[in-house]
Amino acid sequence: MKTALTIAGSDSCGGAGIQADLKTFAAHGVYGTCAITAVTAQNTLGVEASENLSVDLIVAQVTAIADDIGVDAVKTGMLATSAIVEAVAALLPSLPTPYVVVDPVMVAKSGSRLLAKEAVDTVRRTLLPRATVVTPNAMEAEVLAKVSIDSLDAAREAARRIHDLGPGTVVIKGGHLPTADAVDLVYDGDNYVELRGPRLPSRQTHGTGCTFAAAVAANLARGHPTPDAIAAAKHYVAEAIRHGLPLGRGHGPLDHFWQQ
Repeated sequence: MKTALTIAGSDSCGGAGIQADLKTFAAHGVYGTCAITAVTAQNTLGVEASENLSVDLIVAQVTAIADDIGVDAVKTGMLATSAIVEAVAALLPSLPTPYVVVDPVMVAKSGSRLLAKEAVDTVRRTLLPRATVVTPNAMEAEVLAKVSIDSLDAAREAARRIHDLGPGTVVIKGGHLPTADAVDLVYDGDNYVELRGPRLPSRQTHGTGCTFAAAVAANLARGHPTPDAIAAAKHYVAEAIRHGLPLGRGHGPLDHFWQQ
């Protein structure tokens, strides 16, 4: 069986972070393992509290999994601090997989900051060069590329700038782009591809970014080429939103098991 490792923060309501990643891996027939970077007290309305784990404990979790279970793909999520980002980036070359999907989590759906401001440059400098695929939303892409994104053309420029930082493929997710359709912009250094889909009128969107990146990682672990893994992940997330669960009073969770 193929395996995937997620290195991310927890989400106490289960719609995002580690919990969403593990559900996504399971839905794709991939055995999921995890290294927790932070514990959050969170629900569909927002993040109420958060505490980071020590760098040593995070490294120990990753090493324990790699030495025993193995890793066919790895996905990173909430890394919180420069020290954690640096430690994870340093670990990645030692893992037995060529596939690294970086979800550069900066702010929660509710607006709570999940990455220290001073850690952004660390992500750009140490983590992105290790990434097979990086999956920022438009706001995260603006920060990484240091450019304003107010159109699809601006998103192309941002994707180019982010690609120059070292990742193999950049996906700027379309949820926050000012387009009629939900357009995910994919750039591999040579070609731009626009993956289009309808905007779904739903508030069940808690954890969409985590779920998308985890689906890309799961598909890579299963041997799908990168373009196919990204396209399949977009379809999976769209259907998970369409079948979203009516839970909570804020941004409710997706249905990660809509296919079953």
